[in-house]
Amino acid sequence: MKIIKYILAISAIILINGCASTIPKEALALTSSSLEERQLQSRIYEDVTEQQVLSAGVHIFQDLGAKITETETDLGLIVGEKDRDAVEAGQVATVIFAALLGVNAAYDTNQKIKFSLVTTPVKLGQDDKRWIARLTIQRLVWNSHNQLSKIEAVKDEEVYQAFFEKMNKALFLETNS
Repeated sequence: MKIIKYILAISAIILINGCASTIPKEALALTSSSLEERQLQSRIYEDVTEQQVLSAGVHIFQDLGAKITETETDLGLIVGEKDRDAVEAGQVATVIFAALLGVNAAYDTNQKIKFSLVTTPVKLGQDDKRWIARLTIQRLVWNSHNQLSKIEAVKDEEVYQAFFEKMNKALFLETNS
């Protein structure tokens, strides 16, 4: 009886190992577009504290109309979100035309924009006060059937530039007041 249990246990291990797949090395490699996105989303700030960077981020999120949904200052994380209308005239016209043909089509009705700001220390020496601030923005869109129809990362360079310009101003005012 013990031998049967051992054989079953060994068979199960072999079966599990045989089914396990390994992650290809290229799956973990950053592509050139990933690196470009990271550069777009990140800025380095010097001679400031992490608290100053996070505080400025909170104020900017709120100025943009977002509500802060999560703060983990020990981890250097702030998350905010904002609800917006997603109705586009072209989609509505298409749905009306489809309805005339008897097709029950959907159009985008509302969206949630999620912002997250993460800070990471840059250590060059003992007293350095350098922080990388990385902003990511996601867009979730629901349609007229109340289904999640899109989840996408916002990659608009102007949006990130505008945010970091506001960050520069806020940190300048905070450090010089």
